[in-house]
Amino acid sequence: MNVGKRLKEIRESKNISIYKLSHDSNVSESHIRNLERGNKSATVETLEMLISSLNITMSEFFNEDDNVSYLTQNEKTLLEYYRTLPDNTAKAVSEFCEKMNNQKNIF
Repeated sequence: MNVGKRLKEIRESKNISIYKLSHDSNVSESHIRNLERGNKSATVETLEMLISSLNITMSEFFNEDDNVSYLTQNEKTLLEYYRTLPDNTAKAVSEFCEKMNNQKNIF
């Protein structure tokens, strides 16, 4: 996998400028440009800083499947809450969401 190409692909798909990514990750703009061009290699620490700022996981970054969708921060928070629920409560929440989803088509 070309890490720099993947970084650029994800950054652009999220409409994030190099300037913003640099600001959010504390990685210099020139270093990000060099990574994306393939002129430099990223350390694990640098990659973690960049990936965290893109609000994705390492597994999402290294997944090359074109069908990947990235969770928003709200979706990640909901998922974290859902995973802490007891099974019967999680089932009730799932059923509620399914009913709400079906009702949106009525209006």
